[in-house]
Amino acid sequence: MTTIHSLLLEPEFKILKLVAGENGLNRKLSGINVIESPDLIPFCRPNELIVTTGIQMKNDIKQLEELIRHLYTKRVAGFIINVGPYIPEIPASIIQFSNDNSFPLLLMDWQYRVADLLKCTFEFITMSQHSLHHQQNDQQLFSQLLFHFNNINAPSLEEQIQQRGFPKGAELGIITCTTKNSNHSISKFSSIIHYEFHHRYNHYLSLKHHNQLLFLINRAEVEKDSIPFSKTVEKIYEKIRERDGDVHLIIGMGNFYTSLKHLARSYNESLTVIHLVQQHQNPFIYKYKEIGAYKIIMGVQDQSIIQQFHHDMLDPLYSYDQLHNTDFVYFLRTFLEENGSIIKISKRLFLHRNTVSYKIHKIEGILDVDLNHPFTRTNLNMAFMIEDVLKQQK
Repeated sequence: MTTIHSLLLEPEFKILKLVAGENGLNRKLSGINVIESPDLIPFCRPNELIVTTGIQMKNDIKQLEELIRHLYTKRVAGFIINVGPYIPEIPASIIQFSNDNSFPLLLMDWQYRVADLLKCTFEFITMSQHSLHHQQNDQQLFSQLLFHFNNINAPSLEEQIQQRGFPKGAELGIITCTTKNSNHSISKFSSIIHYEFHHRYNHYLSLKHHNQLLFLINRAEVEKDSIPFSKTVEKIYEKIRERDGDVHLIIGMGNFYTSLKHLARSYNESLTVIHLVQQHQNPFIYKYKEIGAYKIIMGVQDQSIIQQFHHDMLDPLYSYDQLHNTDFVYFLRTFLEENGSIIKISKRLFLHRNTVSYKIHKIEGILDVDLNHPFTRTNLNMAFMIEDVLKQQK
């Protein structure tokens, strides 16, 4: 089943203008109906898109208000008002109701024919249902590639993936999108992610796995090579920030491989990126190949070496925090992430500059180090990176 959001992306529906209820664009869409009076409500069904010209209401706002309330109760997909001689403009009360209830409200000018809208919508829904069948098959194939590769006939999977437009020997990789915590569903961000990836990649496979949205992409199928992956991710984050005020989404990309059996590895690499990003308030890596020194740390066979290094560098600060109920460890990580900039630290932590300077000098005294020295910062950064890796291994 498709959504209002998907419908509005199609060129033939540019005649529709979203007026209110933007947060409800992911409502399911199964049909379209014309309702000209509240008395006809029994003839509409859930998930239908309802159109009215107001011909029987003759600009009676009370009837229009009653109609939208009943439509919302019937759980229809959305409401299109054909603005013209019978409804010259959409009343503010209707707009307010739609916004308050996340109920999509669309405007269509009188110059466009309702009959043409009905025809286009029926065709769109039919094509979407056909695409959904293929999408379900694609999701099943994607799941087999990632989680059941060793239990399925490999040549069969290779043939099927080639039929989906991924040539033999192509460099394939996995992108994982998930939320920072279980309080937020990945489905809430699905439409924004798909929209941006649709404009970045010529084609891809996608799969919802638990609270993760996974993508199989071909390295050579990027539409705009000049735009790095990080810019696409930042654009997604920006759109979510504009809508929600905060970003509860994390995106990570694994390496690319020519062998299908290594896709599970790419998936695990994308999860490593996500874990490392979760350790920082300001995400700064998006790809596994960008994790740099983390790879070296994870490759150390004798874990006691990195554990001892972490102990030597940070234990005095942890002990001081525990004894005095302070937050110097957190402050030090922020100090390093902001490259020691007092202005940026002050702004990020909402602290006076004098307080920031005090904390810096206090940490220098506890650890007996000079935080202005590049080698000291390198060692402390390495200690925090070790901490991130050790947390992942627990």
